[in-house]
Amino acid sequence: MNIFWDLDGTLTDPFEGITDAVRYALAQSGITAPPATELSWVIGPALIDTFTELGVPDPQASLEHYRQHYINQGLFKARLYDGVLDMLDVLRSGGHKMYLMTAKPHAYAHKVTAHFGLTPFLDAQFGPELDGTRNDKAELLAHALGELDLGSANNVMIGDRRYDFIAARENAMPSIAALWGYGTDNEHGLAGQTCKKPADIPKLVSYLD
Repeated sequence: MNIFWDLDGTLTDPFEGITDAVRYALAQSGITAPPATELSWVIGPALIDTFTELGVPDPQASLEHYRQHYINQGLFKARLYDGVLDMLDVLRSGGHKMYLMTAKPHAYAHKVTAHFGLTPFLDAQFGPELDGTRNDKAELLAHALGELDLGSANNVMIGDRRYDFIAARENAMPSIAALWGYGTDNEHGLAGQTCKKPADIPKLVSYLD
């Protein structure tokens, strides 16, 4: 089985680093930032879309403010979810190929996966370019399938937000919702299966294999 992993909200919990950087960017844009506890929804979508939804006057400028803060102070303000490394080890031992499929620009994602010890488990990593190319996750997943020369069979997408499940559906693959992340019940309903904790993922994957 080829497993495509979302990063934020699925393998790592980046709440502090991302929300701090969003609040900084809003302040730099002259907007009073809401408390971090009201910003968990920003974890998942492309940030240029997030700043548009937040109503900043110049979303691109806000994105640059975000990146300045995030790279300098927030990149590693995250944690692995409990059981993730053990889960990945079980899957690797089972012969599964694993790939990162994240909305975080791959220039940043590679640093995060290396820092948290995820890189050895990943056969390749895919994320958008810094200029926004392939911000759409369905497009990114299609690009990865082409680069890897994989068909539509024997693949699964695992993530926590609707962007993951929609991308899987548009690329004719099943999906599993990580309930420990930041998706809502409505978003989870778009996935083929749901999972309550990382330790249960290998069993679910085995049903699809």
